[in-house]
Amino acid sequence: MDWDLKITDLEGSTPEHSAVIVNFVAAVRHQLKNSTCYVYSDNVQYRFKDNQGNNKIVIPDASINCRTKSRRGNTFTDAPRFVMEVLSPSTENYDRTEKMQLYCEQEIEEYWIVDWRKKSVEIYLFDFKEDGTGYPYLYKTVTAQNKEDLHLV
Repeated sequence: MDWDLKITDLEGSTPEHSAVIVNFVAAVRHQLKNSTCYVYSDNVQYRFKDNQGNNKIVIPDASINCRTKSRRGNTFTDAPRFVMEVLSPSTENYDRTEKMQLYCEQEIEEYWIVDWRKKSVEIYLFDFKEDGTGYPYLYKTVTAQNKEDLHLV
């Protein structure tokens, strides 16, 4: 199989980056306790085909998946409902461009980009047309001033 792998330098990963992921998973895990959905940290991967038919593998920082029957080991072949990426200098461009486009193509419902340095969360939703194409739009930016607005849409 021809998998289009993108090796990303994780040199920018920090304890703060990891803490954001752990805190999110801990908070959401309790909320999903009686649900068919599960929250995962950055130890699972998703295999997709992009709109050009290329095989892609992504490892989100956090995801919520309600379709867990497509699992093979730590790999899912079905799209999660939600994805969160925590920015680092080495991954920011990829998270904002290629990954965001791939998540849109997979019709993921909600995408959060977390910048722990700025203490902000950008919440993106995807608008889909009848022909199957879609585009991301910024639904809301959450900062310290409106942190009570931070919840899954």
